[in-house]
Amino acid sequence: MKSIKDTAISGKKVLIRVDFNVPMDEHQNITDDTRIRAVLPTLKYALDHNAVLIIASHLGRPKGNVVPKFSLAPVAKRLARLLEENVIMATNCVGPDVKKIVSNMNTGDVLLLENLRFHPEEQKNDDGFAEELAKLCDVYINDAFAVSHRSNASLVAITKYAPLSVAGFLLQKELDYFKKAIADPKRPLVAIIGGSKVSSKLEALENMLKHVDKFIIGGAMANTFLKSTGCDVGKSKFEKDLIDVAGSIIKKATENGIKFYLPVDAKVASQFNSKAEVKTVPIQEIPSEWMALDIGPATSLLYSEVLQDAKTIIWNGPMGVFEIDAFSRGTIDMVGTVAESYAMTIVGGGDTDVAVHKAGKSDMITYISTGGGAFLTLLEGKSLPAVVALNNAEGE
Repeated sequence: MKSIKDTAISGKKVLIRVDFNVPMDEHQNITDDTRIRAVLPTLKYALDHNAVLIIASHLGRPKGNVVPKFSLAPVAKRLARLLEENVIMATNCVGPDVKKIVSNMNTGDVLLLENLRFHPEEQKNDDGFAEELAKLCDVYINDAFAVSHRSNASLVAITKYAPLSVAGFLLQKELDYFKKAIADPKRPLVAIIGGSKVSSKLEALENMLKHVDKFIIGGAMANTFLKSTGCDVGKSKFEKDLIDVAGSIIKKATENGIKFYLPVDAKVASQFNSKAEVKTVPIQEIPSEWMALDIGPATSLLYSEVLQDAKTIIWNGPMGVFEIDAFSRGTIDMVGTVAESYAMTIVGGGDTDVAVHKAGKSDMITYISTGGGAFLTLLEGKSLPAVVALNNAEGE
């Protein structure tokens, strides 16, 4: 896959697809600009090499309609500050007005197109829409790893029409780190999988059985595994129809010599809210009317010991309902353990990333992925449609 570094971009119109889908408060103030900062190396490289810079992104889920609260205008202001450059904000992403702006741009100019998802054709991977976008540029660059698992027009179909399609630094970095962790990892390789549902991680769990030496399970999904072992989890959330599947995963792990770790204690509550009574109990003693909402201290200690000899750690999904302070301890403890390990550590998934930043340990993690869905797709052993499209374009 060709990189922006392998491409002559001086004096050329360069369209860079990024993911500026950043969180905002009710006043449209950006609350976390990590995704904007993540693509700055690619954007600055283009400017340093005298390109005409056109940037495309989506924001939120406007469902093909023009929704003012999903305008990228606030992003343009933050981007201008971070780049220390003037950023022109377009009122659309295609059409005569955009073409006119682009035709009048000079090298070093920066244009941010309006939200791609204001057009229903974007998420339909529409050829006509993709061709209109491609007409804006001489070189198309995908640096939007977080949405590269989506077959959208600005990610997939556009590569059929752009004169040249290559990868940006962030996309390459994400793929390189994942390859290091899976294709040729330093062992032991430990996968920490959390979150609420086995169903959302099932394909990842089954694929990772081919690669890992140890599994650590947390979050509500652990309850389904515990049920498969005959454990009573009270009123805790679990997936009844996946109990047998969970049991078969444990069995396969055992047959493959993979160590499979489940919680040994839990923080439980009588209700699912911040004011509920909370206590810590052994996993076999969850009261019938209570629910497990976090791993307990004994589990945190056990998981810390399991990770002592790890050389590579991949983590996706929190250990409990960490948004509520009373049930955040297990996840925060895991952040500390992973951050302080001597392993190569890769963290992926929106909630997990938030937890790492909340604990103030982001600088101690080897790599934090910018994409939850894309990261999970790779864990499932699947290809990313946008990456396949780039490779196909290169072969034409």
